[in-house]
Amino acid sequence: MESKNGYFKLDIRDVGVFLQVYPPKEGGTPPEYKEVVAYLDAKGYGMYDVKDLNHALTATEGIPEVYVGTWNGSYENEQMEVNISIDKMLVFCRFYPPSNKGKLLTAEEIVEELSFRKVTVGLKQDEIQKFLQERHYCTNYIMAKGIPPINGKDAKIEYFFNTNHNLKPKKNEDGTVNYYELNTISRVEKGQVLAKLHKEVPGKPGKDVFGGEIQGRQAKTLKLEFGNNITLSEDMTEIYSGVTGHASLVNGKVFVEDVFEVPADVDTSTGNIVYDGNVTIKGNIKSGFSVTAKGDIVIEGVVEAAFLSAGGQIIVKRGIHGMGKGRVQAKDNIITKFIENATVISGGYIETDSILHSQVSAANDIRVSGRKGFVNGGVIRAGSLIEAQTIGSTMGTLTRLEVGVDPMVKEHYGELQKSIIQISKELEQLRPILVNFNEKMQKKEPLSADRIQQVQTVARSFKEKQQLLNNQRKELKEIHEQIQMSHNAKIKVKGSIYPGVTVNISEVSMNIKSERTFSKFVKEQGEIVIRTL
Repeated sequence: MESKNGYFKLDIRDVGVFLQVYPPKEGGTPPEYKEVVAYLDAKGYGMYDVKDLNHALTATEGIPEVYVGTWNGSYENEQMEVNISIDKMLVFCRFYPPSNKGKLLTAEEIVEELSFRKVTVGLKQDEIQKFLQERHYCTNYIMAKGIPPINGKDAKIEYFFNTNHNLKPKKNEDGTVNYYELNTISRVEKGQVLAKLHKEVPGKPGKDVFGGEIQGRQAKTLKLEFGNNITLSEDMTEIYSGVTGHASLVNGKVFVEDVFEVPADVDTSTGNIVYDGNVTIKGNIKSGFSVTAKGDIVIEGVVEAAFLSAGGQIIVKRGIHGMGKGRVQAKDNIITKFIENATVISGGYIETDSILHSQVSAANDIRVSGRKGFVNGGVIRAGSLIEAQTIGSTMGTLTRLEVGVDPMVKEHYGELQKSIIQISKELEQLRPILVNFNEKMQKKEPLSADRIQQVQTVARSFKEKQQLLNNQRKELKEIHEQIQMSHNAKIKVKGSIYPGVTVNISEVSMNIKSERTFSKFVKEQGEIVIRTL
């Protein structure tokens, strides 16, 4: 048996008018008290006992009756109540049965009533016929549906080279980096497809039940952005590499740089190297020499006490032996066999097998993942994570670890603090000159033209320094809040961490007093907490 809501109807007799209540069937819902009262009030029948009415509406068996008043002289025809959704996309019709001797609605009358209410779109004839066949009362029928708009489909660009700057290098089974298959730099061949544009699909407007137009979401358009050494297809949907080189994606623009290759060492035979693209060095970079590239730098050998600067990544397959003077910096990731007595700065992550007595910083992670994976001596700074097998040594080597904010931001924070102190001192030196001038002006003391010009210069300088001080204080506050909110920063030690190591998370510090193993250092409620890995 099908589910059916309970309903009510009027039975008109010589002795008066009675409300008959039909209970629901098979899980249907009974009529609500407020719905019944609204119907009776509209018909002018209010002489009922509230208690009797409530009892009739909650009865589960039989057809209870409630006296509601004397007859008003009219038999009640079948009635349709129309409700329209807020978004004007749906028309709900709810029907009430006729009294005895009342008339039933026809399909034409239902359509006429909807037309009178200006419903012109999406009329559902099948739903009208469904009601006429089953006549379920106190039940919502959807008699009209608007036409929903079709949202536009955004354009997208599919790239056929690595665009993920956070992609980590492949590892060997023992955890060391596989320098033969790094997969972090995208080598491309001449004629290779670099990217394909899938154009946007325009949307289509819809209509509400009154015929009003509804606009869908407009599709976002894109176009292929690219630099030199790249060709565009005739239909402007694909780009191809014009040379063999390295592909990169920078701020939505594709670049292909041909590679400058040094077949041996960078030394007196080559001199310093400055190149707009990518640089590959088959040998070592000797002490005192520099390599500067706007793209990536790949070194097959060792970097000694040299200077390296890259706009992309730096890969050193045999390690960095800085001898206390070497400096390696990249706007992107740095991957190297080891770091020893060097300064290494990365705008991305750093991956290495060991760090010894060095100044190392990365905007994101520093992972020391070799067989021994040790960090010993120096200062290691990372934006979010430092991870190593062993940190410090049994000899108590002083080693400082800092996480919680981009090291460059933290360095700038310290510079701002120093600058604010200096500017404040300068303002205090200028202030007495202006105060003295104002006092003389109030006393109307005569002043020479040179003196007035001098004070005006001081006043301009004071105003400029005051504005600079305000700006720096605002920036300092923003960075301080950023440091305070760096909750996810952590340090992981998969082996041992020894006394002599200082752990810094944001502005909170902890000195390691005893050897610990398999530990994770995190900041909770303003303190550094040690958890077991």
